[in-house]
Amino acid sequence: MIRLATAADADGIAKIYQPIVSGTAISFELVVPTVAELERRVASTASFAPWLVYASLDDQVLGYAYASKHRDRAAYQWSVDVAVYIDEAHRRQGIGRELYTALSALLRVQGFYAAHAGITLPNAGSVALHESLGFRPIGIYRGVGYKLGSWHDVGWWQLSLRERDAEPAPPLSVAKAQRDASWRAVLAQRTT
Repeated sequence: MIRLATAADADGIAKIYQPIVSGTAISFELVVPTVAELERRVASTASFAPWLVYASLDDQVLGYAYASKHRDRAAYQWSVDVAVYIDEAHRRQGIGRELYTALSALLRVQGFYAAHAGITLPNAGSVALHESLGFRPIGIYRGVGYKLGSWHDVGWWQLSLRERDAEPAPPLSVAKAQRDASWRAVLAQRTT
């Protein structure tokens, strides 16, 4: 089941994210965030854009995906950055694809035009997932991050969410978008 994350999901999110932070360069965070910090992040992100979890029948968080501001300047308001993380024991089961498909649909309802994903390279699995969903490579930041004793490149991929309008309306908040029947339909399709 895919649903909007709540504060109660922070522990499940932490169980997925903490080993990624502590043992890989997939995330450039150097300090493992606490459950309380992840709870704060879910709450602060959730008013701007969706933070989704993929939950098992017993409500265990198996993966999550979210969107955040691409940049703070006003002209970037139609663009988001996206990320997806899956529990190690549940990777390669289509959970990432399901989460990103739902996330992209909800971002379209909100009125966003482009989603961007940064991927620490090399990461063939993540690149393959993003490209299979329509993300296209747009550039590489060479040696942009130092972690675990090495400098790492980050590749950037972009997904066009809609055709560009000459006069775009501002994106809807999550609260306003949730009133739209198409928002509810996206989540209803993924709750069975």
